[in-house]
Amino acid sequence: MKNMKGFTLVELMVAMGVTMVLMGAVYMSVNATQRNSSAIEKKVAAQQDVKPVLDLMAMEIGMASYNPNTTTGNWLLTSDCLTVSPSQTYRGIQEATANTLTVEMDINQDCTVDNDPICMRNYSGNPNPNEVIRYNYDTVNQYITRATDCAGGQPFLGDVPANTRAVRVINNTLNIPLFRYYDGTGTEIVSAGLPAGIPNIRRIDITLAVETEAVDPNTNLRRRLIYSTSVIPRNHAIQ
Repeated sequence: MKNMKGFTLVELMVAMGVTMVLMGAVYMSVNATQRNSSAIEKKVAAQQDVKPVLDLMAMEIGMASYNPNTTTGNWLLTSDCLTVSPSQTYRGIQEATANTLTVEMDINQDCTVDNDPICMRNYSGNPNPNEVIRYNYDTVNQYITRATDCAGGQPFLGDVPANTRAVRVINNTLNIPLFRYYDGTGTEIVSAGLPAGIPNIRRIDITLAVETEAVDPNTNLRRRLIYSTSVIPRNHAIQ
């Protein structure tokens, strides 16, 4: 019993110091894991926003100029979706710029994109509200809108700045056109050649450059992602 001794003050201080070091290491490890997990979640959320949008844009743009009845004079002005366009040679691509694209299609096969009542006499389906679709990139607010049948554009990718959004569209920041157009030889139809070159469009490249709205906790920067695809509007080549 006389040989039993307690811890000295020095030993207690050393033990406490070692414990604090170990606790600090554990805290840093847990914190790093949480930060990495948060960064991954933000990237996944961005991908979930962008990929479906790109797929839908490609599908709808690929239907441009769909005219199964080969009807003449059925392409409309994009200002009202009622008046017959004087530019019938543009067919179902009535507007094409680097940041805006309007496509028309006769989805219901009712002879015109505005559901002509004469042709509808033998048509048993319902009018389709998505026969005129306009995509527009708002470079100021960094989001893309989608409008149907000449109605007001609705936020499609990026949402409006006042609302929570996973990404902001930064094509303009990176000087990347949202749309690029090519003829049958693969030669790009530059902006100066539009809209006159619309009848020659045989391929449309869509590029979505985005960055996460929330910053990456590891870098304090927004993560950037770029997605692109090529669309061949096969019906547009049919005269």
